[in-house]
Amino acid sequence: MTREGALLVMVAVAVALLALGVIAWRRRSRRDGGLAAPFGEAPAEAVERLRTSGLYVATTRHDEPLERLAIRGLGFRARVDVTVTDRGVALDLVGQPRMFLAVDRIDGIDLANTAIDRVVESGGLVRIAWRSDHADGSAQTVDSYLRPQDGSAQGLAAAITAILPPSTPGAAEQTSSTSTGNAA
Repeated sequence: MTREGALLVMVAVAVALLALGVIAWRRRSRRDGGLAAPFGEAPAEAVERLRTSGLYVATTRHDEPLERLAIRGLGFRARVDVTVTDRGVALDLVGQPRMFLAVDRIDGIDLANTAIDRVVESGGLVRIAWRSDHADGSAQTVDSYLRPQDGSAQGLAAAITAILPPSTPGAAEQTSSTSTGNAA
């Protein structure tokens, strides 16, 4: 085979792989199109408890840390500023509107070390389990993973845990790891 022929084969394979990636993402976006993030501001009377920055890693199906969801505004990794208030948690992802998770929307808080393609030290990720609104009026629990950079993951998890009602998983006692999201 000539050099030009080999180059054409490599270009064709690259284009085919790119096309498959686009098709797969479009299917995922259609599948998750009914899920919505709670975009909006924190209540005016909310008192700030902690502010930190870091990386937003992903939002996945609840207890399935390798199944990324394509929720508008949460589909890709980004820098994030996290503000914990007495009323909930605000996430400011670069290029996206503010997302506010009210306390009554949060189902649990944990530490993890694996989400999608990110593997870190034990307890290096904060996993927030929260209810996403669905177009049909129902709610679906999803997990969002954060990697704090200004402070520790345990500190961020403790700050969020402190605002949750005692009946919320992870609120009664601070856990150091979770079975979902840990490397096998």
